[in-house]
Amino acid sequence: MEKNKIFKKFQSFQKLKISKNSSEKEILERIQKIYQENSNNLNKLFSISHQKILSEVINDLFSDQDKNHFHFSLKENALAEINTMHGTDILKYLIHRYRYEIFPQKKILDKFPPLVQIEPSSICNFRCVFCFETDKNFTNKKNGFMGTMKVDLFKNIIDQIENNVEFVTLASRGEPLVSKEFDEMIKYTSGKFLNLKINTNASLLNEKKCHSILESKIKTLVFSADAADEKLYSELRVNGKLSTTLRNIKMFNSIKEKYYKTSKIITRVSGVKFKSDQKFDDMEKLWGDLVDQVAFVDYNPWENNYEKDPNDIEQSCSDLWRRMFVWWDGKINPCDVDYKSNLKIGNISNLSISKAWNSKVYSMLREKHLSKKRSELTPCRSCVQV
Repeated sequence: MEKNKIFKKFQSFQKLKISKNSSEKEILERIQKIYQENSNNLNKLFSISHQKILSEVINDLFSDQDKNHFHFSLKENALAEINTMHGTDILKYLIHRYRYEIFPQKKILDKFPPLVQIEPSSICNFRCVFCFETDKNFTNKKNGFMGTMKVDLFKNIIDQIENNVEFVTLASRGEPLVSKEFDEMIKYTSGKFLNLKINTNASLLNEKKCHSILESKIKTLVFSADAADEKLYSELRVNGKLSTTLRNIKMFNSIKEKYYKTSKIITRVSGVKFKSDQKFDDMEKLWGDLVDQVAFVDYNPWENNYEKDPNDIEQSCSDLWRRMFVWWDGKINPCDVDYKSNLKIGNISNLSISKAWNSKVYSMLREKHLSKKRSELTPCRSCVQV
């Protein structure tokens, strides 16, 4: 059997260009200084378990010991995030970045997932060729997959994870800005998380939403765009127009410059590298002056793994130790490759985030993967993500 190409979720950047950033040396010096200044107060700042993680982080960053398999380091995107922070927030960030990157490698669990991905909407106005929104069975409203999250449900999730989870993403199967309650949702997150990210195709961005995002101190705003010319963009992001995306991002920048000059938000244009005629140089030329970062991520062939033949991959999926998804209707799911929720853990209406993360259902999935039996699970058996 031919070996399958593996998609590494935690290393999905194929290319990443950051326009402005402090050097790694400067940021490491800041970290060391802040750690030394607060070394006598760590027991007041962090729990015992988090102090232990921070100790491992500092050891990995500054020790001359041999680099082991699970060595923690700071990649470009993490350096950019730290560059927007001050004081002990940086130490807290390092703890949760370690949980996000190293826990999945060591297969460590604690009470909460390192990242919670919340879906304001499963509905999308685009039909991108590399997305499961092209599955008509999924987008048929009669089948119950389409909908938008109620704000009360959203607030319930935020209340559960505040002070427990610092990495939060608002996006999943659909376009977040489809939600009519998006502005109220964003307002409710204000100041509650160190690393809150929104993914959007930017087509529905308007002045009100720009203000909501900037007022709420989102850490990273990702604009999904994969090309630098109208024809190729429209071929990939079906129903989308490059001119609209450009106009809306320029509008966002104008509002930011006029009303939020001190904002630390990081903006990124991120595209899926799907075709050979997508050129990163062209992406940089078009988007480089409009956002802080330009990226290509690897293509994950996830459009419909339910119908694909099983593959030969036995390696465990790291997302089982990295992130939890909560759909618009409260379903708790282990991944978005399983966009029809074959593997659902339960529902937020009767199962808390913490209990779900440590539930028997989640444990069974992890055990199947660890024992090289992902072939017994659908869609894991056809998925290339590890």
